[in-house]
Amino acid sequence: MRKIDFLATDGISLNGFLYESKEKTQSVILAVHGMSSNCFKKRDEVISSKANDNQIDYFCFNNRGSELTKYIRRNIDDKQEKILGGTSYEDVLEGYEDIVGAIIKLKELGYTNIYLQGHSLGCTKIVYTYNELLEEEEEELLSNIKGVILLSLIDIPKAIKVYLGDKFDEYLQLAEQKEENQQSLDLMPKEAFIHPLSVKTFLRYARDNKEIDFANYGEDSELEKLNQIKVPLMMRWGNKNEMILQKADELVTIVSNSIINSNKDIDYIDGADHGYTGKEEEIADQIIHFIKK
Repeated sequence: MRKIDFLATDGISLNGFLYESKEKTQSVILAVHGMSSNCFKKRDEVISSKANDNQIDYFCFNNRGSELTKYIRRNIDDKQEKILGGTSYEDVLEGYEDIVGAIIKLKELGYTNIYLQGHSLGCTKIVYTYNELLEEEEEELLSNIKGVILLSLIDIPKAIKVYLGDKFDEYLQLAEQKEENQQSLDLMPKEAFIHPLSVKTFLRYARDNKEIDFANYGEDSELEKLNQIKVPLMMRWGNKNEMILQKADELVTIVSNSIINSNKDIDYIDGADHGYTGKEEEIADQIIHFIKK
């Protein structure tokens, strides 16, 4: 394992850990963590170990949304600018800059077969990034993406509405008032979400969510953005304290019927929670099986 430093495409300094197989390989899993998380989880250790045993390297990095709040640094003309980051202050759309920067770094290191693996909000960032690469016709980068693995992709805009219930409009109005008063970096009241969120981040999820509102798992949903993914697609959820609105088996049926990808692998892991706690070995085995297949 070695530390890798690199830049997001907008100059933000990032780093992560590259777990390398004993023999040289051109295949690597690029792991994108979720809200308030990082690349130091047991899940990463287990998946990386099994990947290395199968001659697949594993790269997990701390994106600009790691932890709750922190300073991130942007390099501009040999100068560094400090910016508030972390889950509380991130703009999820900027995950594109992080992921593309990581892909470019992995290509520089000689990898040609890159498997994008996301967890929770990391899934949202990956789907958004993939679709942006399609929109921008970045064929060279897309040609290196050989598979997409989405662990617990949730419908964040809907989840916030369900979480706040009748209070949603009240908090949205509060956030818009603060935005108008140029207080976008203020924190929302702690009851507004399960994590502390700034006004600007709350508005991205609750109002300005057109680009990320693609995980609407309704019976009539066409899942357009997910159906733009042309490479093999793996999706998993748990059925214990998972952040989904349907039962896991019902959700799998709905999504399976909506996804047209001929190389899809969609299921849930019985007894797994949102973070796959205690089920790391099982999810790792399924990921490696998906890649090898």
